[in-house]
Amino acid sequence: MADVLLTSRRVPPSSPPPAVTLPADEARRYLVGHHALARPVFPPGCRGVRALLKGLRCIQLDPLDVIGTNADLVALARVDGLARGDVYRHLMPGHAFEHFAKERCLLPASAFPHYRERALQAPMWRLQSRLERLPEAVLHKVLEEVEALGPATSKTLTDHGAVVPLDWSGWKGTGRATAMALEVLWMRSQVVVCGRAPGGKVYDVPRRALPRHADAPVTQSFERWALVERVEAAGLLSRASGPHWSTLTDVRTSRLPDTLVEEGVLEEVAIPGSPRRYLAPRGFREREFPEPDERMRILGPLDPVLWDRELVRRAFGFDYVWEVYKPPAQRRWGWYVCPLLHRGMLVGRLEGRVREDTLHVDNLWREKGVKLDDDALDAALARHAVACGVERVRRPRARVTS
Repeated sequence: MADVLLTSRRVPPSSPPPAVTLPADEARRYLVGHHALARPVFPPGCRGVRALLKGLRCIQLDPLDVIGTNADLVALARVDGLARGDVYRHLMPGHAFEHFAKERCLLPASAFPHYRERALQAPMWRLQSRLERLPEAVLHKVLEEVEALGPATSKTLTDHGAVVPLDWSGWKGTGRATAMALEVLWMRSQVVVCGRAPGGKVYDVPRRALPRHADAPVTQSFERWALVERVEAAGLLSRASGPHWSTLTDVRTSRLPDTLVEEGVLEEVAIPGSPRRYLAPRGFREREFPEPDERMRILGPLDPVLWDRELVRRAFGFDYVWEVYKPPAQRRWGWYVCPLLHRGMLVGRLEGRVREDTLHVDNLWREKGVKLDDDALDAALARHAVACGVERVRRPRARVTS
């Protein structure tokens, strides 16, 4: 009877602390500072890119290169002394690798042990579908060849014939056995992407590409580590579903977010007028950031400050949808449109291309109620032209966002 009474009197688990209320203007100032968009805080050149990746936790990748890739644009908005393509040149090999975080990303080398351990626990990204198409012997041969040759692309390795390509949602995978084998080995963290070349992704084994981190131990589960990293990467991570939870959808609906709030590792945030709740890093209100400078910044369409479009509307009053995959008739603005950040506010957007020796701004919009600073815009475009290796800029007058 005593045992039963003791059991019935156990203290229930502690309830999570109440959400912190963060007004929209304070959320905006925090996000600008947290994402290093207030003024330059990193050294120029390669040292700055390496510090940037550690600070952002990840840089989302996209193959489109219109006025620089998304990775270029993320870096150029924050680090001086860079040219188009320097992100890869300064980070690989040794300082970064590619894997899925918020979609496909560049990740700091220190994150590799966590991905290595996760690869041992669970299959990812249709791995089983690839294994059903690929003879096991081909995997061994490709891995042995990469180990023997060093950095290699799929085209420089032995051709092992054809396989049935993956096909989902209109996306066609590779039909080459060697390339598919590299994808499997990469998902298993047996090889890593250590650079880019004209022939495609460059692969190597971790002990050569990431010698300081290939065999480093881990002390916590992948899910716990990855959730804290994602919150740091987002600044404010909405608990509602969305692309900002990419690769962590099961974590979102698990007990873990509440557990980390109860432990004080994360804080829960409410923004007045929004039904959503957000996860923030511990002590985020005590972090100090500089006041925004006078520089205008051209943001990449997948910049981390833009990940959560509802949060962007709430904090910045800015409606941004990347329309690159929409049919032309359904686009409100254009194909590859980049927001403009000035003095901590999103003040407009532009659509541009590099053609021959000129950075052409084909379309330019200012937000309603905003007087676009032409001098700041011209300076931003001049800096960007230099980074793209061109000599001139041509732009129209700004139209008002309807």
